[in-house]
Amino acid sequence: MDTQLKKGFMKLWKKYFEGAELPITFYYSKDAGDIEIVKKPSDHSCVIGVLNKVRKGKQLCFDPDSIGCFGGKRYLGYLDKLMPNFEYFLSCGIPGEMEGERYKKSPEIVREIMENMPAFKAPAKYIIFKRWDSLKEDDNPDVVIFYAPPDVLSGLFTLAGFDEAESNSVIAPFSSGCGSIVTHPYLEKNRPRPRCVIGMFDVSARPFVPSGILTFSAPMKKFEKMVYNMEESFLITPSWNKVRSRIA
Repeated sequence: MDTQLKKGFMKLWKKYFEGAELPITFYYSKDAGDIEIVKKPSDHSCVIGVLNKVRKGKQLCFDPDSIGCFGGKRYLGYLDKLMPNFEYFLSCGIPGEMEGERYKKSPEIVREIMENMPAFKAPAKYIIFKRWDSLKEDDNPDVVIFYAPPDVLSGLFTLAGFDEAESNSVIAPFSSGCGSIVTHPYLEKNRPRPRCVIGMFDVSARPFVPSGILTFSAPMKKFEKMVYNMEESFLITPSWNKVRSRIA
């Protein structure tokens, strides 16, 4: 981790987004080091709920046993198969056997979505989450994740497109909550022009975040460019000053 980048971003974040919470980050590792490994849950547990501890400054490490949700295991890259009858679970359900979430109209639509979704396998046993200010010199974050209200989201969205002619430098794919902050932005990091991801639209994950919050996830390579662009972007204009005063 470039310590100059770490300190520089924190200074600029306070300058232009004062009052907004610092982002969290994640990276995969073969070694958990001295970071607490999340214990195996006794029942269903949502990763998004656990990550609220990281937002408050706690460092956490997940391995495959730490995740108490079938979807969480898949979208963090630890499982390459879907739960049985997933196409019915996400759509209309099976009468007398399974209640459907009704996020899609039919099982056929779900099958098509899953067939077109790129494969993702965790590159190491552990996934480590840290808040930005907790990063050390030997950490190499893959993705930076902001929990953002609309005004902060507006700034991040606009900054992401500042040096891009492409109008879709930010995407909002249909996804689970954990897929929107892990799977999709992680897969973006190896693209020639990585895109940022707006997420946390998943109705099942919404109870684990405040009502006025969405997520904005930036692959590290993209995030570095955003930081370097801050001082010459719209952030220095009177237009942003009006928004910034509301954030503070």
